[in-house]
Amino acid sequence: MKDPKILYEKRAKHYAGRKERLTRTINQLSNVRLITFLAGCGLAGFFYMTHSTSWSFGIMALTIVTFVALVIWHQNLRTRQNYNQVFYEVYDQALKRLGGEWKTFSDAGEDFKDSAHPYSEDLDLFGVGSLFQWINTAKTFGGRNKLKEWLTEPPTNVELIQKKQEAIKELAGNLAWRQRFLAEAQMAKGPIKSPNAIIEWAKTYDKSYLRPGVLISVRALPIVTITFLLLYLMTAKVSYWYPLTGVIIQTIILFTGKKRGKALNEVYTYKESIKIYEKMLERFEKRSFQSDYLKALKLGLYDRDKKPAFKQIKKLSSIAELIANRDNSMFLAINILTLWDIQCMIALESWKERSGRYLTRWLETIGELEALSSLAIIRFDHQDWVIPEIITERPGIDAVSMGHPLLKEAVCNDLSLDRRSGILLITGSNMSGKSTLLRTLGINLVLAYAGAPVCAKVFSCSILQIYTCMRVSDNLGESISSFYAELLRIKQIVSASKTHSNIFFLLDEIFKGTNSQDRHAGAKVLIQQLSKSGAMGMVSTHDLELGSMEHESERRIRNYHFREYYKNNEIHFDYKLRPGISTTRNAMYLIKMAGIDVEENKL
Repeated sequence: MKDPKILYEKRAKHYAGRKERLTRTINQLSNVRLITFLAGCGLAGFFYMTHSTSWSFGIMALTIVTFVALVIWHQNLRTRQNYNQVFYEVYDQALKRLGGEWKTFSDAGEDFKDSAHPYSEDLDLFGVGSLFQWINTAKTFGGRNKLKEWLTEPPTNVELIQKKQEAIKELAGNLAWRQRFLAEAQMAKGPIKSPNAIIEWAKTYDKSYLRPGVLISVRALPIVTITFLLLYLMTAKVSYWYPLTGVIIQTIILFTGKKRGKALNEVYTYKESIKIYEKMLERFEKRSFQSDYLKALKLGLYDRDKKPAFKQIKKLSSIAELIANRDNSMFLAINILTLWDIQCMIALESWKERSGRYLTRWLETIGELEALSSLAIIRFDHQDWVIPEIITERPGIDAVSMGHPLLKEAVCNDLSLDRRSGILLITGSNMSGKSTLLRTLGINLVLAYAGAPVCAKVFSCSILQIYTCMRVSDNLGESISSFYAELLRIKQIVSASKTHSNIFFLLDEIFKGTNSQDRHAGAKVLIQQLSKSGAMGMVSTHDLELGSMEHESERRIRNYHFREYYKNNEIHFDYKLRPGISTTRNAMYLIKMAGIDVEENKL
């Protein structure tokens, strides 16, 4: 694959130039349209004043036709201009992501934040500066939710992860198609709402509208009434009672019985979203793919009669267009004469009967494609990152040169955990990198289970259930202190370790809300219990006395540490993980840096 930055810059420049040229053409066309209208009206008026009526009407007709053609041309150019603007923004955003400016992206997934989730808060999956904000390009309701699901509900099926890896790899290599697919959703005028209401609407249909007698009556009555009306207007041989009787009958049919307004308005409300779904499905269905996962998605895009999904969605979009302007005062007469509402209901119920039950699957497919495309960004932008190996023969994690994916200049470290030595005790001074290391492994596991590449040169892992206890705070609304909130999280981890054999935990400075003696005793008992249950994980601590557990556990618990060094009376960190217990401290030095007087012998 080509260098991402060069490709993004080239395409952003290309679409910026196209947009600029279209803007000039549109401005020129606006002037031509105005001149055409004024000139046509002026000439028509001149010939009318000179008693050349035929010329006047001819020029007026020509002016109207020309003006309408120019308006249509103008609208088409506007649409192309909007597309080019969206494409430019897509590539500009890609450049910002690559340059580390992604924290300015508007969608940070704040609505997905959940303090009760086992790990999402501690691993920065949602919110400002989160994994979601970094990679998400999904615009539909289903796409955002699918990406959230993959980040928070890792699959238990290894084969499924491997299939997603292949799909993400293929989509990463199809940049132009992927960006066009995502751009279709960005053409929406506003946020794409949840489709749940229209999905529920599509699941059931009213058979009464599809009865042969109803179909014949609704089709025939307007023809008879309009025929009598035209005959009445064109000849004196037909009494006005004939068309009037037809109008009265149709009015009674239209305004009595079932209430159709709610159903019709519901579909019209989703008109813009339906059109977006149609375009996205068409992009996907007209493209050939090689990966099994993408092929399987395509197989589900047909209705009962094996017609392509995008054509059926297009048909629903056309019906939604026909429902427009129902509240217009002029529409009332058209509605009565043609039984328009009932005609639309017949079309809708017929569509639901044929395709309604498949709508859920079609929209889910769009959501999966958006989520896959978001994850494919990682593969394309970071081609030196590795696609993780998901192992089944043994539980464990092996990582070589692993860094934090959200840090632009991450320091990389090696890690290895298995059932025999499955708990790492990380010590080190303040700000040395202990918490970051825990989050580094946690967020790379999340990416691995989602099918995405991870920030490492080598990475393999088994399927593990992740639990964390890192950021714990008071909950004043529930009258819960931070210490008690921490106990609740730890209880969740302990309970899970008693019932599952694949628990992976990350604990950061546990029991910090109590005295040092109780903290030491509590932490030791907890780590021993988790080790005995077979859980694997990492624990960061300032409590150096816990280092004795490596010998006591016969290296089922292993010690690692970070260190700092001083240069020119300044503190520095290299963030490199080393075996053994920490031998340095910096708290008093940092206190002195804060302006507090500290005796030299205390440093």
